[in-house]
Amino acid sequence: MPEGHSVHRLARQFQDVFGGRRLEVSSPQGRFTAGAELLSGNVMVESVAHGKQLFLRFDHDLFLHVHLGLYGAWSFGGDSSFSGASSIGAPRRIGERETASSGAEGESGAGVDYAGPPAPVGAVRARLVSDNGWADLRGATTCAAVTSHEAEAVLGRLGPDPLRNRPGDRDEFIRRLRRRKTAVAMLLMDQSVLAGVGNIYRAEVLFRQAVDPWTPGNKIDAATAGRLWDDAVLAMSDGVRDGRIVTTPPALWSGNGTSAPDADAHFVYKREGQPCRACGTLVGMAEIGARKLYWCPGCQL
Repeated sequence: MPEGHSVHRLARQFQDVFGGRRLEVSSPQGRFTAGAELLSGNVMVESVAHGKQLFLRFDHDLFLHVHLGLYGAWSFGGDSSFSGASSIGAPRRIGERETASSGAEGESGAGVDYAGPPAPVGAVRARLVSDNGWADLRGATTCAAVTSHEAEAVLGRLGPDPLRNRPGDRDEFIRRLRRRKTAVAMLLMDQSVLAGVGNIYRAEVLFRQAVDPWTPGNKIDAATAGRLWDDAVLAMSDGVRDGRIVTTPPALWSGNGTSAPDADAHFVYKREGQPCRACGTLVGMAEIGARKLYWCPGCQL
């Protein structure tokens, strides 16, 4: 499932290529036909991400609400003015790094005569088309046309998002975390406590702040909870900038040191059985809440 930084990058992408444009919306697959008819022919005025939820607001005050889930992904294409990633989402298929567009069928068309979107390939749940480009959605858990009240109801169930980091969000996260007896490792992935953090950021932030993953939330002091929030803001902001999750410093990167090879990108995530980069203890792995947790038994006492 894409983590929050990917959804925020998607929101920027939609704002850049579709903001202020009138869109034709369809459902080649047929499962979103009624919703597409409610949105089609209207102007997309705003694209907003909160955690892993994406909302595209149209000028008649309806929204396209999308949650990619495990398998959802967007693909984009268009003329030379329509730029951006060619695919974002579904990390099980394409990884946490988006595929860069380079100008070909199915990608942004730099140097290619644009004659409209290609015929849909596969089960395209929703297709958005402007005068210079298109976006196709496949495999999403949620794809719905919703009212402003329905969108607010979804947002009301979510915790604060480190990438929005609005006034009061830090204090609200601390409050939500410290009122629960659940292990902090589970709380960081509870979207009602903290919106947008997934398995990678969970493991890496807990490691970077030397927090025992099994500590109950109500045993975390306010200062430590604040550090977890601040580090989530920093790490996820880097992910928005880079288009991938890298939580290690350049000093730990092999090669030329200008970018992190995948093997060097994380401190503990998917490094079970390997020496901790900080203390040499073998990185552990266990299941918690039906998800794999990675941690260092030496550093995270």
